[in-house]
Amino acid sequence: MPDFPHASRLRAGRSSQSGQIYLLTAVTQNRAPIFTNWRVGRLVVDQFRQALIDDRADSLAWVVMPDHFHWLVELRNATLPALMLATKSRSARAINAHLGRTGRLWQKGFHDRAIRREDDLLAVARYVIANPIRAGLVRRVHDYPLWDAKWL
Repeated sequence: MPDFPHASRLRAGRSSQSGQIYLLTAVTQNRAPIFTNWRVGRLVVDQFRQALIDDRADSLAWVVMPDHFHWLVELRNATLPALMLATKSRSARAINAHLGRTGRLWQKGFHDRAIRREDDLLAVARYVIANPIRAGLVRRVHDYPLWDAKWL
């Protein structure tokens, strides 16, 4: 489904539009599998919920994998960089405190893809929540604890 050939680079000319739907991806530093413990992964999920409370973004679907997350959002009153900065920095502080660690949790930057057609939305949501199956972590998505979709 989505292709991320240049995920390590920030996109030139990145734009943010309120009401636009985006697929966002962030990766842990050195792809460390920080979120194999689902309780630690829930600290990232807390920040997805905080984005809604802060009226920055509405979560449509998400999955937290062992070393990254995919987050399908409708942008509200924030820019993509501001949304991701808040999400990554707040989750890093919470996770580092929970694990008694210090240092960088996330790789710099993030990948974003604007979803331009309504037809693509359901396919992208399915891609997001099926990640644990494709990675061989579970056979059924319902067996994985770190995902959700607005339509369920």
